[in-house]
Amino acid sequence: MSRFELSGAAVDTTGQRDRLRHPASGGYCAFEGWVRNSNEGREVDGLSYEAYAELAIAEGERIVAEAIERYGVTDARCVHRTCDLKIGDMAVWVGASAPHRDEAFRACRYIIDEIKHRLPIWKKEHYVTGESDWVACTHVYREHEHEDHHAHHQHAQTQPFVPDYSRQTRLRDVGEAGQAKLAASRVLVIGAGGLGCPVISYLAGAGIGTLGIVDGDRLDASNLHRQTMYNASDIGQYKAELASRRVAALNPTVNVRIWKELLTAANAVEVFGQFDLVVECTDDMRSRYLSSDAAVVSGTPLILASIYQYEGQLQFVAAQPGTPCMRCLWPQEPAPEAVGSCTLSGVLGPVPGVLGAMQATEALKYLLGLPQPNAGALSLVNLIDLSIQHLPIDAANGCVAHGGCVAVARRALARAVDEEAIDLAFDRLDDAVAAGFRLVDVRNAEEWASDPMPVVAALQVPSAQVMERAGEFADGRYLLVCASGRRSGHAARLLRDESMQNVYSLAGGLNALRVAG
Repeated sequence: MSRFELSGAAVDTTGQRDRLRHPASGGYCAFEGWVRNSNEGREVDGLSYEAYAELAIAEGERIVAEAIERYGVTDARCVHRTCDLKIGDMAVWVGASAPHRDEAFRACRYIIDEIKHRLPIWKKEHYVTGESDWVACTHVYREHEHEDHHAHHQHAQTQPFVPDYSRQTRLRDVGEAGQAKLAASRVLVIGAGGLGCPVISYLAGAGIGTLGIVDGDRLDASNLHRQTMYNASDIGQYKAELASRRVAALNPTVNVRIWKELLTAANAVEVFGQFDLVVECTDDMRSRYLSSDAAVVSGTPLILASIYQYEGQLQFVAAQPGTPCMRCLWPQEPAPEAVGSCTLSGVLGPVPGVLGAMQATEALKYLLGLPQPNAGALSLVNLIDLSIQHLPIDAANGCVAHGGCVAVARRALARAVDEEAIDLAFDRLDDAVAAGFRLVDVRNAEEWASDPMPVVAALQVPSAQVMERAGEFADGRYLLVCASGRRSGHAARLLRDESMQNVYSLAGGLNALRVAG
């Protein structure tokens, strides 16, 4: 039975409510969205709604099903109008019945919020001045319908965008059936930087139905030489928001969901379970381990990549019994200073572009059911000599020896939940000092000299020497500080393992303080 409808006719609210009646329901809640006479200071004369019907209905059904499962309601339904509407007309109706009223309220709120952000439905406002605007979507067009010489161009702009996948569907292994698979697929991309930019662009261009983007960073000028999805005028803005706008401009039929904060051990498994595939595109080793663990526990396939100067690595984690995970190869997370990053080691701009394009290719191969002959291997890519090596990973000699990938991942996630309490956020270092913390700068001597902290640290201890000098942390409370929070977090966890529960890490490091300021 269909629970989501697109309709050109008025909503029969009585009939819809009767469909939700159930002997087990003690509460019923309905939401009605009406056309109002103004928006952002402009007088509105009416609205028009248009939709990419096939995709909107499929995603609408998915949203209602999610609400039913998430809140345990008896039933739920939604109707969205797609026609010309007058002031006071009902544009959208949502209803839910549940054993208790609270679940019905929550389900209604979830459905209307997700409908607004995920469905390819376009709203055009008609103003009393005779002008019209497409609103509540990124591809905004303005029309001046009294200017006859623009009439043909205006007509073209008012039509909903219909993507042309003809070059892709011409492939024998894709075709219309393969394109339908992509339109029904949900992919989560973690990181919208050097690797994430090509992944996001190519997946959006290919017509992925729902694209999730996770990134808590803002764009920096140093990013632009390799993160070519952005512009110089975007500096300082959240990458997740920028990437979302870029996807809407490239292919507005793609539904985008964004997270402007990093996933945590507490929520990663739940978020992964909402997607068919995850592509990890950060330069953060801790994020990669978290992603591998969450993928294995949730059963969600994962594509990992990393880069170092002119080289890169690629791994597909199938998240199925008997297949290797990241911990099969590297059981323990290394210290941050032992792993190169773009910031510390440098990178040639096209290198993450190449690895990101490879990740996007692997993603589409998986979603289309194409062969993946090296899925169980670690691929090493050298862009100096253009060589690729595939190193098999034997799961039997990895996590299996310690109870299997799922058991190892569950234990790691449980530890990570406890460790996340180590990270503390402050708007200013002065606030940390006022709270009784002694500051410890765990950056290296070169960083101390070139970029002094805004507050004089009680101690300067390079992260590589923290364990050698652990005795200096015996008394008092300490807040470890580095540029990004990675080295300080790792050092704090090592000290906690030595029973020093008085040690914490500045969440996001000095970079987060500068953004907040």
